Amino acid sequence: MTPYYNYDISLLRRTLDACLNEAYRYGYQVHYALKANVEPVILHEISSRGFGADCVSGWEVQAAVENGFAPAKVVFAGVGKSDDEINYALEQDIFAFNCESLQELEVINELARLKDKVATIALRINPDVNPDTHRYIATGQKESKFGISYTEVNEALDKLQALSNLRVAGIHFHIGSQILDMSSFAELAHRAGEISDWFFERGVAIEHLNMGGGLGVDYLEPEKNPIPDFAAYFKVFDDNLRLRPSQKVHFELGRSLVAQCCELRTKVLITKRTGGGANFIIVDAGMTELIRPALYQAHHKIVNLSAEGECRPAERYYIGGPICESSDIFARDIEFPHTERGDILAIKSVGAYGSTMASNYNMRPLAKAVF
Repeated sequence: MTPYYNYDISLLRRTLDACLNEAYRYGYQVHYALKANVEPVILHEISSRGFGADCVSGWEVQAAVENGFAPAKVVFAGVGKSDDEINYALEQDIFAFNCESLQELEVINELARLKDKVATIALRINPDVNPDTHRYIATGQKESKFGISYTEVNEALDKLQALSNLRVAGIHFHIGSQILDMSSFAELAHRAGEISDWFFERGVAIEHLNMGGGLGVDYLEPEKNPIPDFAAYFKVFDDNLRLRPSQKVHFELGRSLVAQCCELRTKVLITKRTGGGANFIIVDAGMTELIRPALYQAHHKIVNLSAEGECRPAERYYIGGPICESSDIFARDIEFPHTERGDILAIKSVGAYGSTMASNYNMRPLAKAVF
């Protein structure tokens, strides 16, 4: 029954293997960003290959542990971690907390002290790098709510002298998402090397550099480019990131691993022509199943599966869902095969931030997944 998420596990496996093959070339560790997709089938496929987990909530930490990710490969980021979430992660002995504020250092230190533990942390530094992406998913500029400002690192180091239940092992960066311009990553690599040197000059041995994620995917022609260019992505860091002996490099990839392995199948409920002359296709999927177009004005390729193999004339259409919101539109004024009630459409590239951002708005049930 539509709407449903239709997964291609074969493509997922090929994508995971391509990522690991390129990362291992340089000895890089990749953590999967659970916020992209938390379907248990997907998590088991990823954890079974030795990926770590990048979590931004305590519930994601729990999902990672329960679905096969080794706690020693779990990193916990997030600009607002509750005491309960921190305590759970402490009990699991995770790899590191990516700390995003000076006050968070004090909170984790106190909670670790109460458990007689020493928490391993990485300082998330905001490097003020422009990632050339949508403003809602840019996270590394100086006005962002994320990370510790590079102007605060002196204060952070002073504070850490008194926080005996914290061990600083790394520094962490994440400049944004859906980045296709490799020069943004080159700039990040240079800034990361400079910041790492700054710490070493002050006697702080940085064991790992966590470069975050952000590699984008081809939403325009997903069939032509189903697997992102992991070779170019990792090479840009190898070319531009200056490492010290024994330093390790970590990444947190989400979208690039899972986006293309899923499409949203939906049925045409109604076709109509508005008073303004626009042809509308109304389908049974909506922003409750895929909010990215409404939230980010994101593009997703749409195909009419029922029209494949037929010689239907092309027309101009708007494609929208049934939700009681004017923003519930998947595509505007696109050329599309003549479409009729009952046709089945496929909205491509929804494996990332499709089901994880779904809601019950209008009391709609969550869509099922088919693998």
